[in-house]
Amino acid sequence: MSAPVPPVVVDGVTHRYGSKLALHEMTWHAPEGAITCVLGPNGAGKTSIMEMAEGLRRPDSGTIRVLGTDPWGADAAHRRRVGVMLQDGGLPGSVKPLRLLEHVARLYDSIDEIPSLVGELGIDEFRHTSIRRLSGGQRQRVALAAALVGRPDVVFLDEPSAGLDPHARLDVWDLVRSTRDRGCCVVVTTHSFEEADRLADRVIIVAAGSVAKEGTVAEVGGTGGLEDTYFSLTRAAKTTKKTKQ
Repeated sequence: MSAPVPPVVVDGVTHRYGSKLALHEMTWHAPEGAITCVLGPNGAGKTSIMEMAEGLRRPDSGTIRVLGTDPWGADAAHRRRVGVMLQDGGLPGSVKPLRLLEHVARLYDSIDEIPSLVGELGIDEFRHTSIRRLSGGQRQRVALAAALVGRPDVVFLDEPSAGLDPHARLDVWDLVRSTRDRGCCVVVTTHSFEEADRLADRVIIVAAGSVAKEGTVAEVGGTGGLEDTYFSLTRAAKTTKKTKQ
């Protein structure tokens, strides 16, 4: 009996922005019921590959499949199964958090999810304040709630705990774990070694547009730990890139 196809499969993806090579034959997958953390420096290709998996960009070559579908041009039925938290939030500034969540929830027919998310993320205290007046951390919490309110089968979270205070960060991590525990495939991009170490079932270190190493935290970190492995691989990739130039 063949193994099930993972919900997210990235296979040989290459992409350029003009003359700049952003992704080079990137290949990885994210399994069901697991948190996959994509860890890498700025410019490594994390956000680019997330945008392609979300259907916001199209790769120059290679394939991406999310729930067996090419996300580029996917239909509404597919998009109802996928949650997205963009790096910059992508939230309408004039709308109030509760009104936004009610609107998003109706798209997924999941209005009953709002009270628990509002409570777990501490949104109730500012639910009637327009989004443009919120702090960066408050906007992060609203963006995360909007990504999860539809109980997606796959969720992409780009830097979900950026700008949060330590207590809010712990709340977010607990919510991400509970999302994983109900069987969702969770893909997180992060700069934080602590976040990857605390959350990840799988870690993918990307450098210079390619996968440098992947596996469990223990497999990737080895005897030196995740942080040492990360710096060793990303420095080597940077040196190789300069040599090729």
